[in-house]
Amino acid sequence: MTARIAALAIGTALLATACADAGDPLQTTQPTTPLEYLDGPTRAFLRQMNEPRPVDNSAMPPRHWDPERFPETLVVRTEIVPGGPPPDGIPPIDEPVHLGQDSIDWLDEREAVIVVSAGGETRIYPVQVLIWHEIVNDELGGRPVTVTYCPLCNSAVVFDREIDGDVLDFGTSGYLYQSSLVMYDRQTESLWTHFDGRAVVGTRIGDELDLLPATTMSWADARGAFPNATVLGRDVVDPKPYGQNRYAGYDQSERPLSGWFTNREVSEDLPLMGRVVGVRRGDPVAIPLDLLRPARVLMVDDGRPLVVFWQPGTNSPLQDDEIAGGDDIGSTGVYVPQHEGSTLTFVATADAIVDEQTGSSWTAAGVAVDGPLVGSRLEPVEHLDTFWFAWATFEPATQVVTGP
Repeated sequence: MTARIAALAIGTALLATACADAGDPLQTTQPTTPLEYLDGPTRAFLRQMNEPRPVDNSAMPPRHWDPERFPETLVVRTEIVPGGPPPDGIPPIDEPVHLGQDSIDWLDEREAVIVVSAGGETRIYPVQVLIWHEIVNDELGGRPVTVTYCPLCNSAVVFDREIDGDVLDFGTSGYLYQSSLVMYDRQTESLWTHFDGRAVVGTRIGDELDLLPATTMSWADARGAFPNATVLGRDVVDPKPYGQNRYAGYDQSERPLSGWFTNREVSEDLPLMGRVVGVRRGDPVAIPLDLLRPARVLMVDDGRPLVVFWQPGTNSPLQDDEIAGGDDIGSTGVYVPQHEGSTLTFVATADAIVDEQTGSSWTAAGVAVDGPLVGSRLEPVEHLDTFWFAWATFEPATQVVTGP
């Protein structure tokens, strides 16, 4: 089946021209193409290319392959490929339920969750929910946000979904770009790459969503750092086997899914499936987890001084059959190392991360938990915990941090 789809991708320009010349070849009484001789996948492809959509000039796949409809794309159009499910076959959550922490009895202490703050409000998004939905259209602190998680890249990216005064709703297109989730907005059906929040095909081509900081940590650490945060509930209308992992063993692979999903050579400065902390608001930098983990705290510079923390206690969601069953990979945080205008420097002691100026102890959530600055919070910086192959694909000019 994959080989047939690949052949269709190669022949897209010819098929698109035929469709344009013949109108809808599945409807015309005198087709210029003898469809009765085409196989089922080809007929399905042509039907999808021409079926009505709820918006004009929809780029919903496979229309993005048509160079006459969309002469301009920001990525190679044939590198946006089917991932298996149809559009919204991985259903986004459009009406999220927000729960109090005391009502949650289905999360393991070391299970990975994503913490997002905006407009003075904080919410916790369990990975065991996101791994089955990938997109949550939400509102946080009065701000419309979209929280996304791509298991194949191990990347949690959060966007402000308001752009130029328009509030967009996002869904899963069913397609991938270099093994990364491709979203679509329901207002124009343009295609967006999840990794950087950029519209790459369609009416909104070139638009970019603002990225918001998000931190992946354990459920126990999130509760401790953000006791008043609400929690994204499980979908009870269309429930999934929450807690189970459909990608078991993926992060133990030496390479990402190759060939059809990933067809571009990337730098092998690091193992392709090696975990990195990527920071891209200034000059893009990548900190290998193998370097950060033993150091626990690193000062880096992406055009400005930043501090990167690591602490143990968070399990990998992509290893075991159960989301909570993976090895401890820890959690990370990236922050501006300042408090009330004063720059702080940090060192790791036997059991804490301590600032040298006051001796206060800090967690990877950027919260001081002991000492003169107890209760203080550092300003978070948008970053990604992801695999090297994904980071290197989207940030090929990145600088790899090789030491303290």
